[in-house]
Amino acid sequence: MTERSNDSIALRRGRKADAATIAQMINLAFEVEQFFVEGSRITIEEVHRLMGKGTFWLIEHQAVPAGCVYVEPQGDRAYLGLLSVVPSSQGTGLGRSLMIAAEDYARDMGCKFMDLRVVNVRPELAPFYNKLGYQKNGTAPFPADVVTKMPCHFELMVKPLG
Repeated sequence: MTERSNDSIALRRGRKADAATIAQMINLAFEVEQFFVEGSRITIEEVHRLMGKGTFWLIEHQAVPAGCVYVEPQGDRAYLGLLSVVPSSQGTGLGRSLMIAAEDYARDMGCKFMDLRVVNVRPELAPFYNKLGYQKNGTAPFPADVVTKMPCHFELMVKPLG
């Protein structure tokens, strides 16, 4: 996966200097989850920790950061998480562009499958990923150390990258 750009959209690998911007974009995009969980979704320190295991891809619209996604290769599989598009840019196709970039990157890393998880109390998420070829393949508990306002769990999804 190479960095690319056109007149108004640029896609590039996140750098350590981007950690604050990445955290800010993720937290803005995940504010919609305040109905079931309190607090920020991620800290700058957590972004740095994740950068040690995987890669963030950033998308910029007219030179302004508009979204990101995290990809972590795990053998012949890759984990995708934290797909985030700032609210003012949602619905413009940037999320789909980030997904394509993440999948291309995982393929380039030799991964055969992409795994992700969505929280069950966000019913709009699974259909979005279904349209991109992801299928549900199980469930997992929500992290015990995260206090939630209602019961919730993860729905696990997978897509072959062949």
